[in-house]
Parts: sequence; C-alpha cells; structure tokens
Amino acid sequence: MNTTDAATKPLTNAVKEKLRRGEAVVGMMVWSNNVETAVLGAQLGFDFLWVEMEHSPVPLDSLRNIVLGTRGLPVVPFARPPVNELWTVKQFLDMGVLGVICPFTRTGEDARRLAAACRYPPHGLRGCGSDLASSRWQAPQGYHDFADENVLAVAVVECAEGIRNIEEIAATPGIDVLFIGTSDLSFSLGFRGRQDVPELEAAVAKVADAARRNGKFVGRPAVTAADVERFRAQGFQFLMGPSELGLMIAGAAAYLGPIGKYQPLLPAAGPGGAGGYAPGR
Repeated sequence: MNTTDAATKPLTNAVKEKLRRGEAVVGMMVWSNNVETAVLGAQLGFDFLWVEMEHSPVPLDSLRNIVLGTRGLPVVPFARPPVNELWTVKQFLDMGVLGVICPFTRTGEDARRLAAACRYPPHGLRGCGSDLASSRWQAPQGYHDFADENVLAVAVVECAEGIRNIEEIAATPGIDVLFIGTSDLSFSLGFRGRQDVPELEAAVAKVADAARRNGKFVGRPAVTAADVERFRAQGFQFLMGPSELGLMIAGAAAYLGPIGKYQPLLPAAGPGGAGGYAPGR
C-alpha cells in the first residue's frame, strides 16, 4: 500500500473487526502504574490491553501514555473506569482508548448510559473535546465518525441483579460486548468467588444466551491457555487473559519451581477463585 492509499483508507478497530469475523480476541490486563510494562505486553501478541482503573492505582496521565505507547502496534487499548458515568467514560475516551469496559451493569438503564457515553450526538451524549484522542487515531474519515463506528462498549455483568435484568441489558442498542465477571458474580450469588458451582454456570449460560440472541459478543475471563481454547469452543469471543502481574507470577513459578525456590501467593479469591492477579472479576 502506498502513502496515498494509507492516508485515504478508513481506519478501523482491529478488535471489533476480528469479533465481527467470528474470531476470538485475548487481552492482557494492566494493573500496575508502569508504562514500560504495559507497552512490553502490547508487543507480545495480545489483541488488546485492558487497563484496569477500577481496582488499581493507574491514573489518567499514565493511561494517556499507555495509549501513546501503542502507536504502530496492532494491539488496541481499552480501559475500565471505576464507575459507569458520562463524565468518567468521556475522560477515558478523550485519552484515546478505543473501548470502555464498564463495571457492574445491573439494569437496562446502566447499559443505555454506557452506550450513550460512547457516541456523539445524535447517537449519544459524548462531549466534543477529543483533541488528544484524534491525535492518536488519525482517521481519514474524521475522528468523530471513526469513533462512533469503532469504539467498543463493553458492559460487565457481575451481579445477581444484572442476571435478573439480562434481557433488557442485552437488547440495548450500542452495547457491543457483554462480559461476565465470574468472580464478582460468584460473590453476588453467595459463593465467595468459587467457580465450580452449578448456579454460577447457569448464570453464565443465561448471559451468553441473551447476548447471542441480541447480536452481542460475549466474553469472560480466561486464566490459562486451556481456558481460552475451551471458552472459544463455547462461543466466547472476548477473553480477558492474565494481567502483567499474573504473567510475572507464572514466569516466576516456571523459573523458580524446578529449583525449589518458588513461593506461591495465596489466591485472593479463595479456593476455586481466580486468585491473585489472574483475571476473574
């Protein structure tokens, strides 16, 4: 492709394109406030970065630097804000992320709030202050049109109330992905993070069924490579892999285990849970 062709070809969200083609995508979660670590992870083959700002100390300026660090790489930067509010989502998008992952989607109103925050009028309520985002995404079609088409709105369903309202949530226009936070969902159902209970499996199946019937992609945590293969075979496409800290723990286990020096951490989620910095929330 010559320079002229590259300058006129519409820019797209590679993750969204893969999902539309029926492919599964796998992301690395970023917990630590360390741009170098995030950018290194972005070069290892993950489809997206999930910058975790609900449960970690990553601030907006670091998010911006992480976004800039993905320039020239095929990885797509997403982030999870601490709350689902118009002003919070707007700030994240204006830093240049190409997807917002909102926690605790309990009702159809929550889903509609997220969808509206991710798009400009007349399709939504996003405010026009995107100079930083547009400098990251130099879209020939113009940033506003590009963003309305390519920003990924991910609603995290992770509580019993969300399960009760899943039909309305799944039917919400503008929501792209329903992501099941299996650890929080397990806690909400009374199982303290355990993953090996039929009630949790039934709730997960209910979300997945509603998502597919309403034309939404569906995702969940995938702690191991075997999880990725199993969940992909079940039709889950948006998969959250380990964090950079989880990968460090796995690397330490592989290196120190054979020489008898590895000291395992106690799993944060308890028996059967996600554990430590592995995904599952």
